[in-house]
Amino acid sequence: MRILFLGDIVGEPGRKAVIKQLTHIKRKHSIDFSIVNGENSAGGRGITPKIAKELFAAGVNVITTGDHVWDQRELLDYLPTQPKLLRPINYPPETPGNGSVVVETEFGSIAVLNAQGRTFMNPPLENPFTIVETEVNRLTEDGVKIIFLDFHAETTSESIAMGFHLDGKVSAVVGTHTHVQTADERILPQGTAHLTDAGMCGPEISVLGRNVESVVFRFKSGLPTRFPVAKGPVRLCGMIVDIDPDTGRATHVERYNHLLSPSEMG
Repeated sequence: MRILFLGDIVGEPGRKAVIKQLTHIKRKHSIDFSIVNGENSAGGRGITPKIAKELFAAGVNVITTGDHVWDQRELLDYLPTQPKLLRPINYPPETPGNGSVVVETEFGSIAVLNAQGRTFMNPPLENPFTIVETEVNRLTEDGVKIIFLDFHAETTSESIAMGFHLDGKVSAVVGTHTHVQTADERILPQGTAHLTDAGMCGPEISVLGRNVESVVFRFKSGLPTRFPVAKGPVRLCGMIVDIDPDTGRATHVERYNHLLSPSEMG
């Protein structure tokens, strides 16, 4: 089976592009299952129930998040009602929502996990390495073979370490959060696909999806300022991975990176 993962959706430009292009992407690349990180889809900070519903209606199977998951207060009541919208699994157990979900498909059960790193990240959460390992063991005991992890982390070392930590135990580990796609896609020795960071779905001429002038002003002056989402052409970034449903091991992995043309932007 073939899974598409799209990195952090940034603001209105990113989410409109994903919603408009997803059906075409799935058809062109023969995608069977799609996952997106939506934690920056609401004005660049958080996600709302309305946006989540729009992404699901467009054909997204599971939405992951990260450190901005709580930036839109209305999500608190919605999150427990939608199991396919995840928050990091290493929040305390009493936190609303879930950090993993199992979806039944024609290829069998697919588990999607969402975890957040701890290095240079706020808020500081529980150890993702031990919590994810415990959840993976539980899923494996339940007979789930296809397991996909979105690891929302700041440092490349932590993301790479998570990949090797779970090599042979899960189908794929993909990093999010930095908004910069790395060029290190590979299948690790025991069969787990890994990409340190998937990149973002957002404005091409930007600083991590934000207005260039505003960010440069902040770095030059040190003064507080707003960081509006940038405008202009959008680049969609992510990962495509082929998985053997019988073993749960990855057989092929590639980066997805596409700058939308004016006609695609509509």
